[in-house]
Amino acid sequence: MKMFQTMLKTELKLSLRGMDMFIFAICVPLVVLMILGIIYGDKPAFDGAGYTFLEQSFGGLVTIAIAAGGVMGLPLVVSDYRSKGILKRFKVTPVSPVMILIVQVSIYTLYAILSFILLYVCAVLFFDFQLTGSVLYFFGGYLLVILSMFSIGMMVGGIAPNTKMASVMASLLYFPMLIFSGATLPYEVMPKSLQRFADILPLTQGIKLLKAAVIGLPIENAIMPIAVMAVISLVCIGVSLIFFKWE
Repeated sequence: MKMFQTMLKTELKLSLRGMDMFIFAICVPLVVLMILGIIYGDKPAFDGAGYTFLEQSFGGLVTIAIAAGGVMGLPLVVSDYRSKGILKRFKVTPVSPVMILIVQVSIYTLYAILSFILLYVCAVLFFDFQLTGSVLYFFGGYLLVILSMFSIGMMVGGIAPNTKMASVMASLLYFPMLIFSGATLPYEVMPKSLQRFADILPLTQGIKLLKAAVIGLPIENAIMPIAVMAVISLVCIGVSLIFFKWE
């Protein structure tokens, strides 16, 4: 445990020094929340909706923070450490190279949790946001989104031959999800053809799951997102275990 704490402290300092995750996982979702809150306030998400635009968007903003760390940050760090031989060197030390991976996952989880806390506090204080659904339902979905996004990132970081390829793969996964998953443009106002494309994106299912929890929809409405996210997690974890490259 002491070794884990020491490594976590060191790696967290290195991560904060880069500022990338602080900007994309914490600042960007918070700024978008403030903009949406100022522009739309308590207006309905769309005609006939029984919930506000902010309530609809909150789950999407939370998932953006998770995806920024899991899909963009994590694979780049893992592939960078492998290309520099850091993972290989850990193999000949008393500390398992798995430890550095656990530390990295812990760091990006901390970013996601901090982002969620800031988003929730700001939404409540400035825009009277209410999580009308089940808190247990929401946090169960939240953990599933973290698991699925991080499993994707670990798979990409583990199989990419170099950092450049990891960056390309992560970008091809992250930016389409960011644009078309409903995190920015609401899913309900998309054309049917665009909705069908969005449905194949993992982040879309995560947003559907958290949105259903926020606005209090029955758990039956989230069975498909739960199933999709669970399958994605199992597949990506399986691929990582089989094909992960340490050097």
